[in-house]
Formats: sequence, C-alpha cells, structure tokens
Amino acid sequence: MLRKKTNSVSRSARPGGIVAAAAEARVDRRGFLRGSGLAIGGLAAIAATGGTVTQATAQTAANTAVETVKSVCTHCSVGCTVIAETQNGVWTGQEPGWDSPFNLGAHCAKGAAVREHAHGERRLKYPMKKVGGEWQRISWDEAINEIGDQMLSIREESGPDSVYWLGSAKHNNEQAYLFRKFAAYWGTNNVDHQARICHSTTVAGVANTWGYGAMTNSYNDIHNSKAIFIIGGNPAEAHPVSLLHVLKAKEQNNAPLIVCDPRFTRTAAHADEYVRFRPGADVALVWGILYHIFENGWEDKEFIRTRVWGMDQIKEEVMRWTPDEVENVTGVPESQVKRVARTLANNRPGTVIWCMGGTQHTNGNNNTRAYCILQLALGNMGVAGGGTNIFRGHDNVQGATDLGVLADTLPGYYGLSDGAWGHWARVWDEDLDWLKARFSEATFNDQPMRNLNGIPVSRWIDGVLEDPANLDQPANTRAMVLWGHAPNSQTRMTEMKTAMEKLDLLVVVDPYPTVSAVLHDRTDGVYLLPASTQFETYGSVTASNRSLQWREKVVDPLFESLPDHVIMKKFADKFGFSDRIFRHIEVNGDEPLIEDITREFNKGMWTIGYTGQSPERMRMHMQNQHTFDRTTLRAKGGPADGDFYGMPWPAWGNPEMNHPGTANLYDMSMPVAEGGLTFRARFGVERDGDNLLAEGVASVGSEIQDGYPEFTMQMLRDLGWDGDLTDEEMKQIEYVAGFRDRTDGVVGETTFTGEVPSDYEERTGAVNWKTDLSGGIQRVAIAHGCAPFGNAKARAVVWTFPDPVPIHREPLYTNRRDLVEAYPTYEDKKFWRVPTMYKSIQENDFSQDYPIILTSGRLVEYEGGGDETRSNPWLAELQQDMFVEINPRDANNLGIREGGQVWVEGPEGGKVLVMAMITERVGEGVAFMPFHFGGMYQGEDQRSKYPEGADPYVLGESTNTAQTYGYDSVTQMQETKATLCKIWAA
Repeated sequence: MLRKKTNSVSRSARPGGIVAAAAEARVDRRGFLRGSGLAIGGLAAIAATGGTVTQATAQTAANTAVETVKSVCTHCSVGCTVIAETQNGVWTGQEPGWDSPFNLGAHCAKGAAVREHAHGERRLKYPMKKVGGEWQRISWDEAINEIGDQMLSIREESGPDSVYWLGSAKHNNEQAYLFRKFAAYWGTNNVDHQARICHSTTVAGVANTWGYGAMTNSYNDIHNSKAIFIIGGNPAEAHPVSLLHVLKAKEQNNAPLIVCDPRFTRTAAHADEYVRFRPGADVALVWGILYHIFENGWEDKEFIRTRVWGMDQIKEEVMRWTPDEVENVTGVPESQVKRVARTLANNRPGTVIWCMGGTQHTNGNNNTRAYCILQLALGNMGVAGGGTNIFRGHDNVQGATDLGVLADTLPGYYGLSDGAWGHWARVWDEDLDWLKARFSEATFNDQPMRNLNGIPVSRWIDGVLEDPANLDQPANTRAMVLWGHAPNSQTRMTEMKTAMEKLDLLVVVDPYPTVSAVLHDRTDGVYLLPASTQFETYGSVTASNRSLQWREKVVDPLFESLPDHVIMKKFADKFGFSDRIFRHIEVNGDEPLIEDITREFNKGMWTIGYTGQSPERMRMHMQNQHTFDRTTLRAKGGPADGDFYGMPWPAWGNPEMNHPGTANLYDMSMPVAEGGLTFRARFGVERDGDNLLAEGVASVGSEIQDGYPEFTMQMLRDLGWDGDLTDEEMKQIEYVAGFRDRTDGVVGETTFTGEVPSDYEERTGAVNWKTDLSGGIQRVAIAHGCAPFGNAKARAVVWTFPDPVPIHREPLYTNRRDLVEAYPTYEDKKFWRVPTMYKSIQENDFSQDYPIILTSGRLVEYEGGGDETRSNPWLAELQQDMFVEINPRDANNLGIREGGQVWVEGPEGGKVLVMAMITERVGEGVAFMPFHFGGMYQGEDQRSKYPEGADPYVLGESTNTAQTYGYDSVTQMQETKATLCKIWAA
C-alpha cells in the first residue's frame, strides 16, 4: 500500500512556491498562513494542494480566514495541546500548543499527525453489518433496532450479564462516566476497558499502599528530581514528549538517569546507568537495591517512623536477598546493584517511573508495591522531585479509570457495595430498588450480582468459552460490544478468534473497524458502528498527572459517524431508560449536553476530588495556559491565580470552594487548602495493636498535629466543628442519612416533625466525606487545615493481598526451572467470576521446546492496537513491517539472517510470521516484538476481510497471537512481558 522512502532523485520537479515563500517571509507562521489563504504548511501544503500552489489574493484570504481551536492529542497520556486550524469547517492544519505546560510547543510523530486521524480516508464511514460473509451498508436506525432487539432477546433468555459492555480509554471523561452509568442501568458489572491490561496492577498496588492508585507527582515535577529511576518503561517511544521533562532534570540538576529494562531501549540510550535484568524479576531487583540501602543504613528512618507501617516486615524479606541470590535470579551483578542503591541514596529526592513493563505480570501487583516501598524507604514520597510517576498509555486511560469504566467499581472507586449503589442512586436521583431490579436475581457466594465484580476484559474470552458451571454468573457471555477497544492488544488471540465465532452477536463501535472486523470467520451477526473521533466532539480529558483539560470540538462529525455519547443515547432510547438516565442531563435532539454530564459527576465523585473541576474552570485554564508555571504548574496571576494547571485531582469540595487541585500527592509542606495532603487513612486506625495513623506529623496549618482518621459528621461533632456547616449543607447531610427526601434533585423538608428521631445522631454521624453530597464535611475539614480522608501511614504490607509482603514468583512460562521450587507461582483459584490457572501451567516444563523468553512493547510511530495509526499515511510510512528483535548469537545459532522471515511460536500453539531484526538491544535468550500490529493471522493476510476502503495501510501479525495465558493474582492483568517462544527461519 505504501512505497518506502529511498535516496533516489525525485522524479518530478519539486514544488517550491509555498516553501520558498515561508522561508523568505518575516512574519510568524500563522500570519503567513492568513496572508496566503492557506492553513497548511510546508510539505503538508504541497500534498494537500496536489503538488501545486496557486496565488492567493486579498479577497480569497478574507473569505477563508483561519480559525484556531484548542484540543488535546488523542494518543498517550502526556496531554499535549493541539492547536487545530480550520477553514469553513474543514480541519486544514495544526500546531503544537506552545503555551501548554505539558508539551511546551513539542509534538511526537503521533501527535504531529493527529489531523489525519480525524480526516483519514480509511475510517469507517457508515454503519455496516455482515450478511452472508459480505459487508452491507445500513442506516443508524436499522443498526440500533437490530442490535437492540437481539440484546433484549439475549437479556430475556440469559440475563443482563450475557451482554458485555467493553468501554474505552478513548472516551472523554463525560462519555466514560455515561458509559459506566449506562452499564448500571442495563444491569451488569460486565463492563471494563483498557486499563485492566495496562495499569490495573498499578492502581491496586499503589492505592493499597498510600490511598490513591495514580501518578503522585507530574511530568513537570521531574524537573525537581535529583535522580530518575525508570523500570519497565520506555518513555522515549511510548510517551516521547515526557522525555523533555526527564532530560531537563538530567541537564539542570545533573540528575543520574537509571534505566532498568530487559531491552536496551531508546530511553536506555539516554541513561547514565543501564541495568539489563531478566524479564519478570522486578521484585528481586528492587529487593536487591533495598538490601544495600538497609545494609548501609541509607533509609530515611524518621520518615519511616512517622509515615510508614510495616517496613520492618519488608526489611526481613529484603535481607534474605543476598547479592549472590539477586544475581542468580535477575542476572545483575552485585557491583551494579550496589552502585544503583548508592546513587539513589546520594541523590534525593529521586523519582521512580514505570509503565507496562512492570505491570503486565502474574505478580504485577507485587512489582508496583515494591517500587512504592523503595520510595518509602528513601523518604521520597510527598516531596517535590520525588514520588512515583506512573506514565499512562492512552490519552484518557486515567480519566476512564477514575470514572469507573471497570468491572469492580462505580465511578470514583466507590466499589460495588450496597453503600456505593446507594450513593450513586442519590446522585442520579434514582429509585434504588428499581436500579437493583435491573440486575439478575442470581447470587454467588451469597452475593447478589450487583455486588460481584464483573468479568474483566482480560478474561472476556473465558466468559464465552468456559463451561457455564464454572462461571459465577447465570450464563455465558453471548453478545460482545467492543467500544473503542483493539482486541489485538490482548493475549490468547487464537482462543479469542474461537470466542468471537461462538458469540451470538459482535458489535464494534470505533472510528476504525479494528481487528475485531477480521480476526474471526463469522459470516453474520457482526455490526460495525462508526464513532466520531474526539476531535469531532468536546469535553474533558485527564492526563497522567491527574490534570483535567478541556477539549473543544475541532470539526463536526465526519461521514455518518456519531459521538459516543450520542450512540449511548440511541441505545438508551431503544432499551427504554432514556428518561431515567438523562433525568438531570439536557438532551438536544439525540445529543446529551456534555456540560451537564460533567456537573453530574462533579456531584458524586467526592472520593478522589473530581468535584471542583467545573466546565467553566477547565475552559478558563485552557484559555490561560500561559499563566501557569512550567515546573510547579501553579498559575502566577491571571484569572486562575493560585490554581494548579488542570486542577489535578483531588480538587476538593464544590467548584465554588475554588480548591486549586493537588499537584503533588501527600506533600505535607503546604496547607491542604493550597494543594497539600497527607497519606490517606483508608485501612483503619490500627492493625495487630500497631498504630496505622501518622505519628506526630501533619500538613502545614493543620489544627490536628498528629494522625487522624477519615472525617465523618460524628468526627466534626467530636471536634466541635459541626457548627461550621451551613443550613443547606446540614439539609444535604440529613438527606444522605435518610431524614429528608428529594424531588427532581432538590432537597425537600424533613420527613419528621416534633421530636428528633432517636437515631438522628447515629445516622447523620455516619455520613462521611465520601457520601456527603453538599461537600460540607470536606469544606470544614480543610478550613481547619485537615485532609478529609485522614492522616495515616502508608502501609508497606497489604494484609488483604495474596502476598502481603511482595515476593518474587517465577512466571508461569519460565525457562529457569531451577527457580520454580524456591519461587513458585500461586495455586489455581477462581476470582473475578472465572477459574484462573497458575500452578497447573507452571508445573509443566516448556523450556526445552520453547527456550527463548518473549516480551513485547511499544513503538514511537504507533499507539495501542495500531488501527488508527497504521491507517495514517504519515505514520504508516515510517514503520511498514512487523518484526521480532533477536540477539545476534541466538540468530546465528538459529540460522536467521537480518530481514529474513521467521516464525515465532508460543507454547500454546499460536504463531506469527514476521521479519527478523538482529540486534543487541535484546540480550541472549530474549526476543521482543511490538504489539501495535494486526490484520495478519498466523501467516495469512486478512486484508480482504475488511470493509472496502477501511483496511489500514499497514498490516502485520499481532504478537499476542503467540503470547500466552497468565493473569495477575489481584486484578487479572494479562502477562505479556515474560513468556516463552521458539523461533525458526520461514
């Protein structure tokens, strides 16, 4: 489809008019564009005008004035601002946002090409269905009616859990929130999104250490770091603009950059210290570093005493990891491990950065907790330049996670308890009994379905294929909705193909058809619905650092595509609950008003502080980006004076409270009202007789100079602060406690007269900072200098996890059979509704036939499953071949030559035909493949199976066809970084 670049002489005269004019002009670029009547520049202008440029007159310039719209890149989570240039409703050019504190006028290859993402000719242009093996164009009404009828029939026959609603990190916050609400109104927790397979182990591990499962500081705060420790991450390719902030610290602070990775990446090329270690040995490596820190007394003893619980148990485990054993398990010599430990100890504060290289393991939660414990031991938490800077992958994977597109929680991480359902029913002004009745009446383990975790996206295959007797739900999954999700990003693709073919109904909602259209051999029962891109709608998006930014719409939806929230409205109409789900959301035609959706989640997301970021405040921040400091992110003057850019959550209270947001989590050096915080009191006040609250330390300005639990109404009474609440706040608290009613969202009169009921004090006292819809409890606590969620110690030991103290466990598919007895995996078990194998796989030795460790990762040119980026000619030209990286010694032993075709096969039988890249980037015995490719399957080209004109320019095998079974013991995160394979010349 594309011709590769060559060094040959151009065959035609080079058009030079606009290029020459641009070079000679002494005006800025936008001024030149306005004067020329073109809103495209350089080579893009030549391409867009067919290779020639015509003279512009003053009249044409006036008639084609360039308008600019500020949006946010739809690829990784850095949150780069895109300035789109439009003429007459057509997107004609773009620039990076020079005022943005995040990208500072920079773009990576993907960001520089996003215009083509919206205008791309390979997009899915209208609804289609497969009939007799052929794609047929249908109308939206036909699609919604046919799909809806089939879903309602499945619901009637098998229950609501037999339809799986797979959401997306590509939704904006409002769409993500509406999607989770939609699944609740359908009556299922079988709803999830990409975060399950990229950072669910981060969220679980980090949240269970100090309270919140997110990036603690920011890209910009890395400017303050004196050392940078990156493990299992490759930001130079996965989040290229983030590297600007890393390199700034490296330059201005002389900060040593330490990169730990089994592969010598483009990030490692910038490192002062590159540590190559065996895939899957993260815990052993971190414990090896901590061994030297403890051995030499380099830990921050006072920080540990006052703000950490359980470090003594960690030390006991760490001191078992002698240098010899660390080298045996990780492959890293003692001298290097000790040097890294000394570097981190001597250069504080330092930051720890990780990505999917650390998360995608069967013990991924152990890895993320080990990284956190390293920072706690060094005292690097709650300080500028420190923290755990967890780089997220998709543009709104943080926001979609926060808004609850997950199988185990409602929005805001409230969970699925009856208390959580009660809270959101109050926010939605919904009849709780009606909401409960939407769910199946079945129970498993004495739990009703509404309280049970759904099947995670990593295991939807098993929801279809598993014997129903082994599932904790009434019936198998029969209908699958893949909404903004690339299935080639998941493992076990051979089984996925079977599952897709077994479904009654497969629905794909996406701007591009994705591999969902071609992986299977179905002839019927498949629908493709064209969603608009995020540039054809508007709303908020949350960057990796927790800042919320507001996208404006660049162009109206192209072709017959519709924005995601409009499609949800159409389905809600079909299912008969539009009047309920949009009760307090204005609907214009078929389009729910985005601002009303924002305000609705503002009313309910008290747990993580998504309550202070109104649409008006977010827009104001975007319009005044230039007023924010590039390092602290705090506005210096201007309308946002004192705010942190994007009001990174938590932005406590309601918008009128004007909390600035929290740039660095757990930083006690500033008042809570100005963005300071303690560690969250989430795990009780004591454990085994030990105090879990902070010891004698608190935020600046706190009236409680010691640890304290989370705030409740009763705690305000005990402190004598309840008199600070307003009458309206008390009415809301009484409403939550059940002493007032509410009609159409307005709190009514008290439901009692005369004497106050005997249980008034008890019931109102139980209302806490998370359920108080007025925000009054938060406001009063902060007015007295306190964090609403309490002031506790971080816990280094998580007693509720399979491994309370993180330990090394060998991957299921390991070639180090000598380590299995000492470091075995888990026993097989059932959780998240499905049986999960561990020991029954690991007890088999596959290493003789499959001797090479296989890992995977990202490329700078492509993103996620790659469908949209491989459909972008500017990016597709840069990387046209799927490949496997093989060490030269392995290649020579296998008789493989550079550029030759090879087969890569995994122990479960899936195999891929790819090009060999022989390189020392991977060590001996290790192979690497990128995961962005699709459209080839086990050597067979699938191009003919795409709808005409919607096939990506570049196809390739998916590494996940050869990847194997394996899931984290807490979150069901898939394991893609440490399996086995064999390779031979094709």
